[in-house]
Amino acid sequence: MTMMIREPRVEDEGASDEAAPVPGTHDIREDIARCVHCGFCLQACPTYLELGMETDSPRGRIALIDAVTSGRASPTQPLLAHLDACLQCRACERACPSAVPFGRIMEDARARVVESSKAPLAWKVRTRALRHVVGHSGRLSVLASLGRAYQRSRPGVALRAALTRVLPPIARLDDALPRLSASAFHMPAQPPGLTRTVALLTGCVMPHMYPRTHEATVRVLNRLGYRVVVPAQQTCCGALSLHAGDRRFARELARRNVAAFLASEAEAVIVNAAGCGSTMKEYAALLADDVACAAAARRLSERTYDVLEFVASQTFSPLGRIDADVTLQDSCHLAHAQGITAAPRALLRAIPGIELREMAAPDRCCGSAGIYSLVQRDLSARLLRSKMDDVARTGATVIATANPGCMAQLEAGARRRRLDVRVVHVIELLDEAMARTR
Repeated sequence: MTMMIREPRVEDEGASDEAAPVPGTHDIREDIARCVHCGFCLQACPTYLELGMETDSPRGRIALIDAVTSGRASPTQPLLAHLDACLQCRACERACPSAVPFGRIMEDARARVVESSKAPLAWKVRTRALRHVVGHSGRLSVLASLGRAYQRSRPGVALRAALTRVLPPIARLDDALPRLSASAFHMPAQPPGLTRTVALLTGCVMPHMYPRTHEATVRVLNRLGYRVVVPAQQTCCGALSLHAGDRRFARELARRNVAAFLASEAEAVIVNAAGCGSTMKEYAALLADDVACAAAARRLSERTYDVLEFVASQTFSPLGRIDADVTLQDSCHLAHAQGITAAPRALLRAIPGIELREMAAPDRCCGSAGIYSLVQRDLSARLLRSKMDDVARTGATVIATANPGCMAQLEAGARRRRLDVRVVHVIELLDEAMARTR
């Protein structure tokens, strides 16, 4: 069959950089001026729907940012708490008739806070922790090995209670992390004779949390005639740091990835984590003022594809049958930032036996949002409860999505609710269906 689901990309608009204290920052005043306070964003915003406060809506947060940047208000801890509660899911962007680039506004605002003397201690700790972990594959491997050892030890109730008292972050990770596989991702053997080449972003957490997703991605691409390479010098995409306000480090990671992936000479860069793909597609804007790297960044952005949009544009044989009731959780940065919603649905409907049962709000954030589930634990849990209510109403036995954070969050929700559901990446179901044609 032939899948041709080419959806329009969400382009980042160029803007002046002159007044920005942080390299790569746009003129936030021009972006803010586009908001006409119409309120269309309110019913799209998960935190506004949950909390019911204007200051926790996109419109309200823009007003707060405007007040700070114009000098009418100080970045006090209570004010910054409303910015910190933003998921950066960008659902408001799809609802906005004025095309306000809210994601960019929030990134710029957080960057200015982080680079100033007004940054809360928690924000400083967060950005430094990310700097010392996500850009270092060796350190991530050590942490993942410790996590596997901890999970294998099956800590009892007493140990878990002690950890909660003494090391709350460890206890939170224990609750949020999926059950880690025995080993990290290793490239599977690929068939000979593949003449076209694509490069795969392995990312920082996916190789350790969901190596099976990478393996399924490679197998699907191989069956479509593509050899998959993994550039050794690649690193974290920078999304976590960018969303936390550490734009300088995000730019450093972006430069490293631009060099690594363009050196591979692959015809396309494939990403199976929606948040990573969104950030890489916006490298051109992030590095627009970098004379040495701007052109290369634009080339990389133009050849970066989410795995689902890429596969949906290919031709492949009829698929094997999978008898399952599936509901799709739209990953925020796939649906809202990249504008891709048809491709995952088309792929699921192409698999015989699958019944797609849509949630009432499939594109509402599940509360994962990078490190949000760790730093905004209570609100994240409230959003997850609402999401699992929506899942339960479908009666589905499989939840499909397109981002590792979403997968981990939904698995945690299923464990807490004791729902007998399987959580997978859409590409895993396609891999399974392709395997059943043999």
